[in-house]
Amino acid sequence: MNASEVRVKTADELKQELVDLKKEQFNLRFQRATQQLENTARVRQVRRDIARIKTILREKSVAGQ
Repeated sequence: MNASEVRVKTADELKQELVDLKKEQFNLRFQRATQQLENTARVRQVRRDIARIKTILREKSVAGQ
């Protein structure tokens, strides 16, 4: 997911995507703690996607004011 893909989504879609990524992040942390995590790079990717979505949501909220 890149910033241009995120920018075309609505705020509601972004919030739902954020919830989904937070759930995935929790599951990945749980897998890492139990040493069942296979794709360690996914942790970093999910963390960055969360930050990207939060940034775009903030930009949209500031632009709307």
